[in-house]
Amino acid sequence: MKILFDKANILFQNGKSIKNGYLVVDGKKITYISNIKPEGHFDRVIDCSKKMLCPGLYNCHAHSPMSIFRGYGENLPLDRWLSEKIWPAEDKLTEADVYLSSMLSIAEMLKNGIISFSDMYFFSETTAKTIIESGIKANIGRCITAFDDTITAETDTRFKEGVELHKTYHNAADGRLKIDMSIHAEYTTVENTCRYVSDYALENGIGMQIHLSETAKEHAEGIARRNGLTPAEFFLKTGVFRANTTAAHCVHLSDNDIKILSENGVTAAHNPASNLKLGSGVMPLAKLIDAGVNVTLGTDGSASNNTLDILKEAYIASLLQKGTTGDTSKFRADVFVSMATENGAKAQGRVGAGILKEGAPADIILIDLNAINTIPYFDLADTFLFSANSSNVYMTMVDGKILYENGEFTTIDEEKLKFDFSNMIENFYGR
Repeated sequence: MKILFDKANILFQNGKSIKNGYLVVDGKKITYISNIKPEGHFDRVIDCSKKMLCPGLYNCHAHSPMSIFRGYGENLPLDRWLSEKIWPAEDKLTEADVYLSSMLSIAEMLKNGIISFSDMYFFSETTAKTIIESGIKANIGRCITAFDDTITAETDTRFKEGVELHKTYHNAADGRLKIDMSIHAEYTTVENTCRYVSDYALENGIGMQIHLSETAKEHAEGIARRNGLTPAEFFLKTGVFRANTTAAHCVHLSDNDIKILSENGVTAAHNPASNLKLGSGVMPLAKLIDAGVNVTLGTDGSASNNTLDILKEAYIASLLQKGTTGDTSKFRADVFVSMATENGAKAQGRVGAGILKEGAPADIILIDLNAINTIPYFDLADTFLFSANSSNVYMTMVDGKILYENGEFTTIDEEKLKFDFSNMIENFYGR
């Protein structure tokens, strides 16, 4: 299908913009961007005179099945939240629960302009099916934990599930779905497991996802447990960072930790809302960016956030940077536009994606500039960051296919999903 976005206010991934521009999507690719209107026949012309056209957003840390726990276990720090509420509830999960919860999260993300997400959890094959059915993009991994020093690759059932997931689903749906390996965190693994999991990722050219130094308690106990090594130093020692790694949170890092991330090409996924809500702290964003670390944005699970909204994360990240440093000009809006778009594509290993450019994948969103909260508008990057919110997302397109437009999904039956999910919730908490 050939689509012309007509008279568009175009915001590029680097924060630069043009007004009254034209962009053409032909099939899965962007084929034309200019201030000059193209000639020829189009299957559809979309009037964008009061809309902003942007690259699609990336959510680089999520647990999509955790929508089932939204609002459950509030007002607790991370360690108590996990041990008293989440882990006991997770023991009751079934594949059917995970299917509906993953699909609900995907619907929320599409509605909020997210075209791709990074996910670590279990029942991953079920989540993979929802990704394929819905049309979204994702990098997912079977989250691996290990507490037995004698465990091997041959005896580790979680690792074997991750390998089978990779063999079955990597690059499925024309590359929309990619499989990563995933180690939960330093405090939930042993050295041997880190080695054989990272060996597999490196040998197969796939990514790694981990949690890293989310809380001060986790960081300090890791140092005590690993004979003076920080969690980042532990993962470096065990070879994890040899693969293309995305480390979620990165709140409590030493200067040497930051150097390690920079030198090893590790992406830091900033989850400001979840980190604040759980009382975990604030990522040292300025230090990471100044060190050349690729920083992206994530929501974490909707159990700890409680929404899957990257525009909100970008807004909070910007305000935290200004408020904690007292410097309102160090990082302007373009930095956060990049974090939400092209930096995410880089983290997921999606070469040539996350950008608006001829030949790039047609992963595009439209934001309403005629809403009460978006008028007037001057600089489009500032409007994206400070004025717009997820309610202003008018359209979400992935690989040239419109998946959400003006309140309607094209691949998801919203009413059926909400009905089925509500029934499942009643049964789940009554088990």
